[in-house]
Amino acid sequence: MGDEDVIRRRLLIDGDGTGDDRRLNVLLKTLIKWCTSTDEKPEESKATHDRMLAQLAQCEFAVTKSQLSSEMMAAELESYEELSKILEAGIEVVKGNIDKSKADLTHAKTVRKNRIEYDVLAKVISEQPDRKETLERLSALKTELAGLENTKQQLESRLSLRKKQFHVLVTSIHQLQALLDEPDDVEPVIDDVEMKEAVDDS
Repeated sequence: MGDEDVIRRRLLIDGDGTGDDRRLNVLLKTLIKWCTSTDEKPEESKATHDRMLAQLAQCEFAVTKSQLSSEMMAAELESYEELSKILEAGIEVVKGNIDKSKADLTHAKTVRKNRIEYDVLAKVISEQPDRKETLERLSALKTELAGLENTKQQLESRLSLRKKQFHVLVTSIHQLQALLDEPDDVEPVIDDVEMKEAVDDS
């Protein structure tokens, strides 16, 4: 038998290291000595017998204590396993809550971003005139443009008339100048038609 086997058996017998193996060895030696002793007095034999009963009670007490400790440790182990399962279930619930919170946070960020963009667009839209006002302004501008076109045509017509009158005037000045430069016996020649048009236009 190897040293490890001896140590293992001794640990199994000794239990928690409270000297159970020594008690058993002492009890065994006492029992053998008591059984083999022939010249022992009855009083001594009775005392040895009582001592062996006391040692046996101590051994039974140690065994009972070990069994109770083992049962208690098994119950604690089972309790720890149940507690571990409860904790694992709680951890899974917390993980689910964290994932849900992350999803809610992402959704909230998206909603907040959309609201900010909506507020910016609403502000830009509110600064722009409405369709009715724009159409009224466009109609007014068209009316004003038509009036300006009419005024332009009138001014161009008047300018053309003034050009003709100026041409007649310049022509008349040249003719008068020619008359002044000619000898007195020559009769003046004036374009009656141009003079009439100039008078009519004026």
